[in-house]
Amino acid sequence: MDSLDKDILNEIQSDFPLAPRPYEELGKRVGLSEEEVLERVRRLKATGVIRRIGGNFHSNRLNFTSTLCAAKVPDDKLELFVDAVNAYPGVTHNYLRNHSYNVWFTFIAENMEYIQSALTRIAEESGVKEILNLPAVRVFKIKVDFEV
Repeated sequence: MDSLDKDILNEIQSDFPLAPRPYEELGKRVGLSEEEVLERVRRLKATGVIRRIGGNFHSNRLNFTSTLCAAKVPDDKLELFVDAVNAYPGVTHNYLRNHSYNVWFTFIAENMEYIQSALTRIAEESGVKEILNLPAVRVFKIKVDFEV
């Protein structure tokens, strides 16, 4: 990564342009053409530096609910379980952890009944029965930027 890659990363973390041609706008900010920015973003995504580009929403302000889930998944069921979880568009994060509850994910949906029903289906499809549903009692949203 060179200094221009770092400049692009710093710009897109929390100030991604809402414009008809956002990469052109980014280019103006960092001194590159639209195509050069797109090329760099594609490369950063392909190498895993950028995992995702998308909006962040306050689910409760949109009348949705969210929960944190944790599951005890045996190694031989890991791929099946992760595929079942990731099939739901409301799953926003899915991480492997070094813990007896080794898979953690967040799930957003219109209501908790839908989430519980989906967790039941995931358990049935994967054979993993121990999935915790841990809805937040109180939500704290903090903005975090990582200066690159």
